[in-house]
Amino acid sequence: MERNNLYPVFLKTSNLHILIVGGGNVAEEKLTFLTKSSPDAKVTMVSPIYRKVTRQLALRFDVELITDSYQAKYLMGKHMVIATTDVPEVNIQVYNDCRSFDKLVNVADNPPYCDFYMGGIVTKGNVKIAISTNGKSPTTAKRLRQFFEDVIPDDITKMVQNLNDYRKTIKGDFEQKVDKMNEITQKLVEKV
Repeated sequence: MERNNLYPVFLKTSNLHILIVGGGNVAEEKLTFLTKSSPDAKVTMVSPIYRKVTRQLALRFDVELITDSYQAKYLMGKHMVIATTDVPEVNIQVYNDCRSFDKLVNVADNPPYCDFYMGGIVTKGNVKIAISTNGKSPTTAKRLRQFFEDVIPDDITKMVQNLNDYRKTIKGDFEQKVDKMNEITQKLVEKV
């Protein structure tokens, strides 16, 4: 049976430098996705041209725009790279350069050339859920995201904060604290 072997992580993008190669529709989509989830992400884009909306979004989120064709020198100091051009040869060059310089890379809509996928993300206050379909169905991830956005209450941050405050008052060793928190939160998953 096939399974998803991807390892999910939540990155502190304000501590990382991300490069988006391209300035078209796909680049705009990736920038929108990234800034929606992580508005403090440090992002640089390189492209000979940019869409007007991309420029506006970049200005709003303090994204550095470099007006130039892709060159490997733009990878220096970057941790992650997203290639979005409509020229397959350029995207493959970005991938190969990233391999040479040990950079994480995502070539949009080309799973064999991806170290990571940008899945569906649900954010409600301090709660964030990432959804992956192993790169097979972005539409499914989108529908699951919409489902979770509807069912997770908007005030879930209040519950998270209350549980965090309570957790700080629990006495005992780590195992005792975990047992107590499990006892309290069990009610969240009980069927009515």
